[in-house]
Amino acid sequence: MDMVLALLLGAALSYAGMAALCLGMDRHHRQVWTRTAPALQRVLRVLGWLLLAAAIWPCVRAWGSSVGVVIWFGLLSAAALILVLLLPYRPKAAALLMGLAAAGSLPALLWSVS
Repeated sequence: MDMVLALLLGAALSYAGMAALCLGMDRHHRQVWTRTAPALQRVLRVLGWLLLAAAIWPCVRAWGSSVGVVIWFGLLSAAALILVLLLPYRPKAAALLMGLAAAGSLPALLWSVS
């Protein structure tokens, strides 16, 4: 796997996972959808953990298990920083970006497995 593709794929999956976890919380969920929906919040939490777990795959595949895990943690930190800066001011944009990142990265992840 190309290292640039692995970096972009890991970053998109990390952002989508972190955003899904954030939107699974009551406060951020109400910022985007104005009322809470417990079923949707549970789905977002599970989806967030699955996306974060999937984000490690391209990193480990491109850089190996020792360096790939370190890069994955760096991508998680960068995704969290972006969300900390974006959620208070543009929560709907953060949710839209989450959907775009997940929709764009999941086909690329499936393509990279083969």
